[in-house]
Amino acid sequence: MGLTGPTTVESLSPNWLTTRLDALVNWARANSLWPMPFGTACCAIEFMATAASRFDLARFGMERMAFSPRQADVLICAGRLPFKLAPVIRRIYDQMPQPKWVISMGACASTGGIFDTYAMVQGIDTVVPVDVYVPGCPPRPEGLLYGVLLLHKKIKGETLANGDLRREHPLGVTGLRLPPEAVDELSEPFGNSVHQTRSA
Repeated sequence: MGLTGPTTVESLSPNWLTTRLDALVNWARANSLWPMPFGTACCAIEFMATAASRFDLARFGMERMAFSPRQADVLICAGRLPFKLAPVIRRIYDQMPQPKWVISMGACASTGGIFDTYAMVQGIDTVVPVDVYVPGCPPRPEGLLYGVLLLHKKIKGETLANGDLRREHPLGVTGLRLPPEAVDELSEPFGNSVHQTRSA
């Protein structure tokens, strides 16, 4: 009862060695995230409270705030994002090394919130890919901690065999991550003020 021919293992096969290596690498990545804070409004105050002694982000290995994008792996956008700052956050995201993740903190960063105006980006996912959305206006520190735990869960579910996870997403000529038609479709519930700056 032996093997009669050559045996091949597919590249995406969840074999024992790769699975255990994935678990080790993902555990190390999830427990040593270096956040790059991008705070523009009241959500940034809640983020500061999360990093303070009462809630203590340090217990998740995130005590080192990396104000240099080249030394960070999780971008936390806390607050509203004006179109004036959209190229800035995109440049910061592009300068971060792989692997990298993004947390959108608060209603303004996630959907534009109460700022349905020509000057505000109606969701940062049109500029950078977002991994975790933290709802609230502003979300309490517990909400951000829950978002961090969700990011941990997402990271621990990744596999090194999937090459698409670490693929860069360069911007096109429009300067948007999504095509203008998709942005228009997403912005419909928020009125027509977005159409003035987002698409032709």
